[in-house]
Amino acid sequence: MGRAAQARRGEIVRLATTTGLASVEELSAQLGVTASTIRRDLAHLKAAGLLARTYGGAMAVVTHPEASLRQRIGEAFEAKRAIAAWAAAQIRPGETVLLDSGSTTGALAHELRHAVDLTVATTGLNALQELAGATGVHVECLGGTLRHVSQGFVGPLAEAALSRMTFDRVFLGADGVTAEEGICEASLQQTRFKELMMERSRHVYLLVHAAKLGRRPFHAWARMPAAPGAWTLVTDAAATEESLQPFTARGVRTVVVAGS
Repeated sequence: MGRAAQARRGEIVRLATTTGLASVEELSAQLGVTASTIRRDLAHLKAAGLLARTYGGAMAVVTHPEASLRQRIGEAFEAKRAIAAWAAAQIRPGETVLLDSGSTTGALAHELRHAVDLTVATTGLNALQELAGATGVHVECLGGTLRHVSQGFVGPLAEAALSRMTFDRVFLGADGVTAEEGICEASLQQTRFKELMMERSRHVYLLVHAAKLGRRPFHAWARMPAAPGAWTLVTDAAATEESLQPFTARGVRTVVVAGS
């Protein structure tokens, strides 16, 4: 196999891993080769156990595609801290806010440790740990079934607890987000719960560092509110105009936070 084919196949694996699905047509256009060449590449990669073929394309083969919370805490640390600081500044005394599970919302909980006259409900164990000693914060845990990989609660018990409250603001995380499909997560339980969280909240914020924009690593989706300005996308300074344009074109309020 020539170097060009080897490099092309390596790029196919990378694209399938980072975007979730790779179609023959998209790969052909992006890599500048014919569809038949791509099909041969996919057959070779499947035989090598590096990709799984799907109808019209391929997807990555990975044992545990979802990173654990511990792994994610160390990713884009400064960006997450800056996003969390901006988010904390939006919250007013006396409000009731809802924090999703995740590393960025955990960073937001850290920012709220010294808040006064605030109620925080959360599904994340890391947020609970951050707020355990915050005497000025009333904390509610939306307990249910614990997802060990994300250290967050989901399921019918968590949904029942959620139905008993409303919120001034909800701060969500995501494994990926696109303007067309919304929030991408590893499980349907997560995406259903995120949609319910949005329904119970007056203001909706999605906190994601730039690498997650346009990313679709899984096949479970939560739809975002369709009305212009109905939710706010908060990201960091590494976001490009190209990655933000699909969101602004749909009327999504976008906030790009400078690093600390």
